Amino acid sequence: EVQLVESGGALVQPGGSLRLSCVVSEFTFSNYAMTWVRQAPGKGLEWVSSITGGGGMLEYANSLNGRFTISRDNAKNTLYLQMNSLKPEDTAVYYCVKSRSNYYRPYAYWGQGTQVTVSS
Repeated sequence: EVQLVESGGALVQPGGSLRLSCVVSEFTFSNYAMTWVRQAPGKGLEWVSSITGGGGMLEYANSLNGRFTISRDNAKNTLYLQMNSLKPEDTAVYYCVKSRSNYYRPYAYWGQGTQVTVSS
């Protein structure tokens, strides 16, 4: 069974940094695009960033203004999201999402999510 397990969420002060990780199993990680999606309290799902299987193509939501970096280590079956200059509006549950192929969409599997709270 495909598994996606996120970690790294925490309470952090505005301006701080966090690195989220998503360890996957039961599929050939390098063959699939991966995505981070977030959901803020009381709001809908928001796409954050996607990366192709080999890591050669990356895309980010314009609203991030270059503060986040997506990456992957295919040898470790792990997806990352480095988040810098965090703002209160970044508070959300962050989900790691596996695509059905090496195209970003459609999505196939979701992790359970990790909570990021940005507050002083």
